[in-house]
Amino acid sequence: MRVPIRVAAGAWALAWVVGGVVLNGAVLAAMGADLESLTITEIAVSSAMMWAAFAVALVVVSRRHGSGDLLVDYRVAVRPVDLFAIPAGVAAQLALIPALYWPLQQIWPDTFSNDELAQRAEDLVGRASGGQVVLLVLVVAVGAPLFEELVYRGLIQRSLSAGLGPWAGLLVAAAWFSLIHLAPVEYVGLFAAGLVFGLGLLLTDRLGPAVLAHMAFNVTGLVLAFRAG
Repeated sequence: MRVPIRVAAGAWALAWVVGGVVLNGAVLAAMGADLESLTITEIAVSSAMMWAAFAVALVVVSRRHGSGDLLVDYRVAVRPVDLFAIPAGVAAQLALIPALYWPLQQIWPDTFSNDELAQRAEDLVGRASGGQVVLLVLVVAVGAPLFEELVYRGLIQRSLSAGLGPWAGLLVAAAWFSLIHLAPVEYVGLFAAGLVFGLGLLLTDRLGPAVLAHMAFNVTGLVLAFRAG
């Protein structure tokens, strides 16, 4: 499936506005949520609104520009060899990210301190108790990797690669993935993680390695946050 960049970008933008702004705002307002301190349940609902909008966008793009088969059009497939992506995701979290931030911490120790880098994950973990821990794990370790890889690798990276070339597509998709998280202190790490996930797709032409690496990366981050808490 060759999706023009303008189509992929337009589908992403429309889904982001509808899911992330309109539906999200309406549902969270109806729940009486405090946007400054969402509960784990509210975060799960918020994420579901975004994922639903992106799922619709993916289906529409597949039907108009592909075969209509999501598994085929977005290269959703996993083979045993793809399990290599799991240690790659763990290594990205435990070794690659710290190595990239080390020089930044020497220059700007307050801005890029370990406490600043871990704050968002530790805040999430701190809000979870009882059954909400399970909900948090489902959102962070299952839902986010699956939907984000479908969107940012299956749709965005493959569209960019078709128009700009595979390596440019990899770089731009990783930057896109990083910036959309709206967490400046994490941009370097998220960009590097996006490169790791995107390489899985680039090397195999399957989404399986990207999803597995992303899951392993997020699970490792959660474990570190729980241990710190």
